[in-house]
Amino acid sequence: MRVSMTLPCHDWAACGPAAAQAEEDGFDSVQSNELKHDPFTPLAFAALATQRVQLVTSVAIAFPRSPMVVANQAWDLHTHSKGRFVVGLGSQVKAHNERRFSTPWIAPAARLGEYVESLRAIFRCWEHGEKLNYKGQYYNFSLMTPEFSPPPQHRPVPPVAMAAVGPLMLKTAARVADSVRLHSFATRAYLEQVVRPLLAQELEAAGKSFENFEITGGGFVATGPDKAAVREAAEKIRYRVAFYGSTPAYRGVFDLHGVSDLGVKLTEMSKQGKWKDMAAQVPDDVLDLFVARATYDELPAAIEKRYGGIVDTVSIDFTPETSVATRRATIEAIQRIPSTFRSFRPA
Repeated sequence: MRVSMTLPCHDWAACGPAAAQAEEDGFDSVQSNELKHDPFTPLAFAALATQRVQLVTSVAIAFPRSPMVVANQAWDLHTHSKGRFVVGLGSQVKAHNERRFSTPWIAPAARLGEYVESLRAIFRCWEHGEKLNYKGQYYNFSLMTPEFSPPPQHRPVPPVAMAAVGPLMLKTAARVADSVRLHSFATRAYLEQVVRPLLAQELEAAGKSFENFEITGGGFVATGPDKAAVREAAEKIRYRVAFYGSTPAYRGVFDLHGVSDLGVKLTEMSKQGKWKDMAAQVPDDVLDLFVARATYDELPAAIEKRYGGIVDTVSIDFTPETSVATRRATIEAIQRIPSTFRSFRPA
């Protein structure tokens, strides 16, 4: 199994040193998120400070950005990291697209599928000199002059990962992407009964396999040096479960476990602005569906029980005072957990 960590995106000066330490600790990848900050810039600092780890946006919101803009950013990060960048894209939900980004919400799965296809067309143009002529229902690209064409890299172009929750987006990811980044609001049962079968069916139809298709995430990890630290981490995750559980689009996970009423209640509370009171509505038995929680010494076993055989990459964060020896031993133990993914197939 592969192990990833999240960069301190709020502090550019800290991103390079954090990435270098992650590489020394043995992490397979470092990732940036798009919450309060831009997801691409932190990875530029990480690229210049490292030699081995993969660099991933987890995830950049696609629709407010033109694929051409993302292609330029991806190409530069891939160039300066010597081929270590993975483009992680997500659609976000309707309200955020329309009301936060002022972006139309149109057929998100089909549109994101075209987004990935158009990115690949742009990459082929730049790397192989192929004429740019992508014509889709939502995106069309047919102009590329030498003045605006970066030089070829003479290496495989950046892999593309897609965030997916619902069936249509999962099928689209399997069909057009190299990886799926699953939402944290997921349980093992949901992954086994819904996610894996959908992916398997679509991968087979596309002539692809799980060996070249990475599955990342699909839950939370709460850990620390002692039980008190684990409890503190779990309480933060309890709020995240409540927050995500309030989103109607994610309610299918609650439905699978027979706690649909909890989702309805959380949605009503969110509409009333009762954000601080929502976490208390999530009982321990529901929380445990979403999280692997254990101290560092017990974490590999907890992760294998929660994710083993269904996920290829998990993300964990250590407390600042954790020793290098503990970080390395924990990461190495998790990496020994078997997984199906081997490598990205060159696109």
